[in-house]
Amino acid sequence: MPFSLKKIFLGSPLRTTELHEQRLGKLAALPVFASDALSSTAYATEEVLLALAVAGTAFFHLSLPVAICIVVLLAIVATSYSQTIHAYPSGGGAYIVAKENLGVTPGLVAAAALLIDYVLTVAVSVAAGIAALTSAFPSLYSHRAALCLLAIFGILLANLRGVRESAALFGGPVYLFIFSAYLLIAGGFVKLMSSGANPVQAAAPEAGMAQVGVTWLFLRAFASGCTALTGVEAISNGVQAFKQPVSKNASQTLFIMAGILGSMFLGVTILSQAFGIAPKEGNTVLSQLNETVFGRGAIYQVIQLATLFILILAANTSFADFPRLSSILAKDRFAPRQLANLGDRLVFSNGVILLALAASALIVFFRGEVHALIPLYMVGVFVSFTLSQAGMVVHWLKLREPGFRRRMALNATGAVTTAIVLCVVAFIKFTHGAYMVIAAIPLLVMVFRKTREHYFKLSVQVSLSDFDRPKVARHTVIVPVSPTPNRVVLSAVEYAKSVSHDVLAVTVNVDAYDHEEVRKTWKKHVDDVDLIVLDSPYRSVLKPLLRFIDEVEDLRSDDKLTVLLPEIVPARWWHNLFHNQTSLFLKGALLFRKNIVVTSVPYHLEK
Repeated sequence: MPFSLKKIFLGSPLRTTELHEQRLGKLAALPVFASDALSSTAYATEEVLLALAVAGTAFFHLSLPVAICIVVLLAIVATSYSQTIHAYPSGGGAYIVAKENLGVTPGLVAAAALLIDYVLTVAVSVAAGIAALTSAFPSLYSHRAALCLLAIFGILLANLRGVRESAALFGGPVYLFIFSAYLLIAGGFVKLMSSGANPVQAAAPEAGMAQVGVTWLFLRAFASGCTALTGVEAISNGVQAFKQPVSKNASQTLFIMAGILGSMFLGVTILSQAFGIAPKEGNTVLSQLNETVFGRGAIYQVIQLATLFILILAANTSFADFPRLSSILAKDRFAPRQLANLGDRLVFSNGVILLALAASALIVFFRGEVHALIPLYMVGVFVSFTLSQAGMVVHWLKLREPGFRRRMALNATGAVTTAIVLCVVAFIKFTHGAYMVIAAIPLLVMVFRKTREHYFKLSVQVSLSDFDRPKVARHTVIVPVSPTPNRVVLSAVEYAKSVSHDVLAVTVNVDAYDHEEVRKTWKKHVDDVDLIVLDSPYRSVLKPLLRFIDEVEDLRSDDKLTVLLPEIVPARWWHNLFHNQTSLFLKGALLFRKNIVVTSVPYHLEK
């Protein structure tokens, strides 16, 4: 049944040779890798205004200069990452670049920052999407956490079906949002030209507001608005998902994404300032702008629906990149090797599931509140930005190929710029929750190193160097049986006799049967294997068995000891409910015993 359900929900398995067919063209890749960055249009302006609102609406005019600075930074980062794409067409992004050029520790820091960012991306984007839904339908506001979990589960299923499947499923909603956003911006400018701006009256700034206070306010708004840059690195991490030529297609997709994102962010910010829109509880800035331009009619509903889709589907970018980065770390033995395994649909299924679980935990902990999650969101992004660009500077210094000075200068500009922004974001957002990410990154790096250490010790211990073949003096098999012989028991005993000449059958007498009668019944069916009867006055089966096994182990320390368990396998899975699980508990109790082998002899019942 589980396999049938898996086939219904995820589809039939794909051959490994079909992996190249899962690659994406630019049109299909844009929704997969750019949805995170594009979705920030829905909340980046609001974050800027929220940061400015602490000083009153008089300072909302700073939102446009802040937006322009962010778009300039976006251009620098996108251009810098395009060079990374061409230099490292195998993908891996900041982790590979930093590890190869700056060292293992900077590489692990970049990887930790990215993995944390991907988890936060899922949580923030889904929470923001549900916020757009609850803006249109306020009655759903109290159920936002449950709706977030439902959305994550839906994206999880779509991604487990494969890269091309998720691209085909999510492509329409992403392009609908792009069209809707430009429709909103165009409609806003038409309204602005025809009827003029009608901003709310701004409160007067506090008397004697020092210039340093204005600068601090500007930096605060800039740090909040930099959330617009989250997801820009996604394409460089997933280069291998593109069709050939991978570098060219990935680079072009990156610039297309940057152009769309920059123009939409600027457009929304300009219109929000012109119409005097301010953040409001339960109604997003984009929703207010939409209502101002189109009213609450059909167009408003379509744009809100498109916003809902893009915000939720922004999580898909992380579902594309988190498993890929995890698989690279697993191949380098810094993460559990299960994360490097391709699933039935040629995606790294374990990484996809791990991401969904981590994001769901965040949603539950923060109750689906966007503004509670946002401060955690940008530190990891700019850590990876900075390390990636610094690594590229070292890369060009090593190669010194024609034009390296120009390329190195470009990446150096990106590294310095993002490092400054990182300091600003970390300082301003520290007390709002950024400290948790700053603390989590070194903890995750420590986990990576401990994982690597475990695999290294494992490889040493299983190595064939200085290996002496083990010599088994004698092989003893213990068969726990029921007091009354049956087919299951006798089948297991016959198998035990084929494995060893030294077989001990043992039964636990919980019902106070007469020992001689039990042995007499046993001898009628098995005359060449002695039965040992253990009393159990407190009706426990496990404790007497474990004590007996300990005694045999102590008595025959040079033996290879096998505990062979007769097990009934019902015809229907739910028939297991009608049987005790003594064998399962015994396996668990003996699992970590060094010199004991536990094996099962199944007896399959007919339907």
